[in-house]
Amino acid sequence: MAKSVSSFRCVECGWTSIRWVGRCGECQQWGSVQDLADQAGPARTLRPVQISDARSARPITAVTTESVQHWPSGIAEFDRVLGGGIVPGAAILLSGEPGVGKSTLLLEVAARAAATGQKVLYVSAEESVQQVRLRAERTNALVPTLYLAAETDLATILGQIDAVEPQLLIVDSVQTVASSLSDGLAGQPSQVREVASTLIRVAKDRHLPVLLVGHVTKDGSIAGPRLLEHLVDVVCQFEGDRQTALRFVRALKNRFGPTDEVGCFEMTGDGIAEVPDPSGLFLSRGATGVSGTCVTVALEGRRALPVEVQALLVKSTGPQPRRVVNGVDPSRVAMILAVLERRAKLSGVGQLDVYISTVGGVRLSEPAADLAIAVAIASAMHDRPVPHDMAAYGEISLAGEVRPVTAGKLRGAEARRLGFNKILDAELGSVTAALERLRLAGPGTPAEQRQQRAESRERELDGAF
Repeated sequence: MAKSVSSFRCVECGWTSIRWVGRCGECQQWGSVQDLADQAGPARTLRPVQISDARSARPITAVTTESVQHWPSGIAEFDRVLGGGIVPGAAILLSGEPGVGKSTLLLEVAARAAATGQKVLYVSAEESVQQVRLRAERTNALVPTLYLAAETDLATILGQIDAVEPQLLIVDSVQTVASSLSDGLAGQPSQVREVASTLIRVAKDRHLPVLLVGHVTKDGSIAGPRLLEHLVDVVCQFEGDRQTALRFVRALKNRFGPTDEVGCFEMTGDGIAEVPDPSGLFLSRGATGVSGTCVTVALEGRRALPVEVQALLVKSTGPQPRRVVNGVDPSRVAMILAVLERRAKLSGVGQLDVYISTVGGVRLSEPAADLAIAVAIASAMHDRPVPHDMAAYGEISLAGEVRPVTAGKLRGAEARRLGFNKILDAELGSVTAALERLRLAGPGTPAEQRQQRAESRERELDGAF
């Protein structure tokens, strides 16, 4: 019998090749191409197994859920993302950039859980127990029922689980643990798959919640095989800018709750602190009556956050006007400037140096901030401040229309809760109407000015009669 031409196959996506390659040509995973001859074994026949009464299938209405209720971790913002707390037997994967605070957050979770009397096993495969102890002293996480172990071998970690019998297991990180049953170095797809599947099987068998730390690649995706995200129950992403202290935790996958919740944290000298109401982080505390500022309401998951947008316009000293932005999309700022000059009659705005920034280092990627950016630019150009109790949100089209955005009622309710009683949104219809309400619209051409004066006189006469 002729040998198959394709003798190598990727264990991740099934891509085949006639020779061995280090990187799959389809899913671009390293070390996932294996020889089919090594995978093939003697033909075996599966026979049905006698099912015991404890494992027999039952009607779904007869299944109880008392053993899978959430129990709070002690950190309300983390419980918000998880859907109410940690579920026994759940496998939770927390990923993020190096240095963003993953280990600090999980050490705080371990300390809060241990403070309630539960046994917690914290396995550090990257740091020694002395290094973890130093961080625990700084964050005040010294609890007698918190056990530390510095292990990189999977079999040794399983032995530690048998010896401690914890109610919560934390492994930092899954890419640095290796198993003797799998070939290759720690961090390779085969090793990550073996380690994760073994720990998840232990979690399900013992109803032991497991928190795994995951590394990320250069493009921000979780390192290792894609199967890792399919195996776990919850995938959380820890985001933040090193230049600011604000951190966000969002759920990318959650089998026990929603995936549109966001937890807010702040890195301090004593560790990581919850921010239940982050509205004050994105609003300036400067003097009132300053032009070029406008507040918008951004949406992070289900949470509405007020963010102040600041604009500064100065006379250009070079042949090409400068566009310096921080926290907003430069392409959207260029589009808004063109709409303001063409539709709102703000002549000359394109020849000025424009500086746009957000307060607190937050990034606004949604188009709902278009109207606030336009109002801030117009306010800076006319040197006329915007009312301090006004907020604006809405998407601006190239035709100068203000289009509605998602969760408009939620944004409006959050703005009014914080004292912003005047709202500019899609009900105005156009950016020109929004600026006219604030008396920030441009005068237009002489013919348009004459037409506006005539229409104003007609409205006055109609009102008189």
